[in-house]
Formats: sequence, C-alpha cells, structure tokens
Amino acid sequence: MVRVIAAESVPDAGAYCARLVRLDPAALVRLRPAGGGLVALWSRLPFAVLVGRSVRSELADDATVRAADLLAALPDGALPARYDARWRGALPPAAAEPVEQVPAPELRRIAELAATTLRDSTGRGVGERRVRDALLDHPGITLASGTVRAGVPMRVVLALVRMGFLADEPVRFGISGRWLSAQARNGTAWYQRPGGLTLDPVNHGEITRSDG
Repeated sequence: MVRVIAAESVPDAGAYCARLVRLDPAALVRLRPAGGGLVALWSRLPFAVLVGRSVRSELADDATVRAADLLAALPDGALPARYDARWRGALPPAAAEPVEQVPAPELRRIAELAATTLRDSTGRGVGERRVRDALLDHPGITLASGTVRAGVPMRVVLALVRMGFLADEPVRFGISGRWLSAQARNGTAWYQRPGGLTLDPVNHGEITRSDG
C-alpha cells in the first residue's frame, strides 16, 4: 500500500493537523502534489488565513479530507474519506516577491500583545466580536520596499504562532498581487488582501518596519 504521508513526515503532518483541529474541529486539509515526492498541505483557518506545509508523500492526486480524519489515519498511512467538493476558494500563487524579513521573537512579542488585548475584551458583551475583528485586521507590522507598502494584519501573525510555524530563523514576507505571504521554517501563512496594495514612494526605496 502506498502511504499518503511518508513515514519520515508523519510527525510534521501530525503537528500540523493537531493544531488545525484545536483551532477548528471541522477543518479541511487539501493535499496537493507539489512534485519531487512532496505534497503541500493546505487549510483555511477560522480567521481567513491559508496555512501550508510541505511533507513527503507519494500521493498523485489533489485531494481534500478532514484534518481530524487525516490525523487519525497517519499511523497506517491510508487516505481517509474525501471531501473534495467542500473545498472553497483559490490557493495562493507558487511564489511571492520578497519584501522583508522579520525576526521570529518580534512576531512572538506582537502576538502576545494581541492575545492580551483579546483576553481583556472577553466577557464584555456588546462589541466583543467587533473588537476581535478589528484586532485581527489591525496591521501589527508595516512592510515597505520601493513603491510597495503593505500592512501585515494581526491575523497573519497569529496564524504563524498558533500553527507553530515559527522557529529561530526570521520570517520572510512577500507579496504577489493581492496575496501576502509569511514564510517560516515550519510552514507558510498566506492572506488575500480585500483591497489592493498601496503603491507610493516610501523612503526612496529603503525597507522600513513599524509596529503600528
């Protein structure tokens, strides 16, 4: 029997699926062959961020399954029941134009501040969801390079932290059209911005960052 996830990648796929299930018990995972004996695992978090991680696999077909089912099936390697028709939305482009690298400790610090704000707003009743949504959309970091300026919403920073993607290396941010990417060692978060990029001359092409 061909294993859907190669034995050496079971720990990585297991960690990915376990975090997804904690965030959303009904989460779907799309397995998309990426060539070279790899498959890209994709899922959409409840706060509208796509998260991906590549693992070793011999799967030849694009398939969508439940994260909980894939997690349970990892020991024997079988492909669980498919829910291809339930996947909604496009996947991001293969690559993005590099903009800036941000140290992982800085992203953890920003995420901790956001988590504190969320905890403080919990239980206040009216307006609680509005506060949460506003925080998710708030640009925790502003990236700027040449004529491109883009805010990184807190939802992207929280996705990196909640999925366990951060390591010791800096996170590489990039832009491709309306897509914003954040590539860490253990996975990548992608967010499709509802508007376009703001194209303005910024500091004569220098790259700057602020915690906004």
